[in-house]
Amino acid sequence: MTTSRSQHLLPASTILLLAAAVAWLSYTQEPAAAYLFPRLIAAVMLVLAIWNFARAVLGLAKTGSGFDAFTLRNIIPGIIIAGILMFWAAKALGFYGASTIAFLAAYSLYDPAPHSSLKSWVKRLAVTAAFMPVMYGLFALLLRVQTPRGLWL
Repeated sequence: MTTSRSQHLLPASTILLLAAAVAWLSYTQEPAAAYLFPRLIAAVMLVLAIWNFARAVLGLAKTGSGFDAFTLRNIIPGIIIAGILMFWAAKALGFYGASTIAFLAAYSLYDPAPHSSLKSWVKRLAVTAAFMPVMYGLFALLLRVQTPRGLWL
């Protein structure tokens, strides 16, 4: 197997496993009506992940050079933040409260502006404050998706 193919196969395999897990979880939860939207998204995600995996196995993935150590080192903190949100914070704090904290943490982590500048923190807080009502409107009002309830909504 060539280096390029193996560099595409690792992320494609990871994505396929995650998509399969999300699909399995969404199709095994009750009440079924509450999981209609997540099931639709999970099915589309799984089809795309299978297609991506097949392209990686067949060596048809020609974009980029796959993951290198530098890229992996840069995305691991974001994956940790997402994992904490999904597996602990959303249930403990509620989806919207935990998402606010996770969004601000990820934005602060990847924002190149200096962390010592008050202006950059005001911007981060303003963007977070503007983004979260959009998320609430999308999930709660428009899609009517059932989200985890916790300490903060």
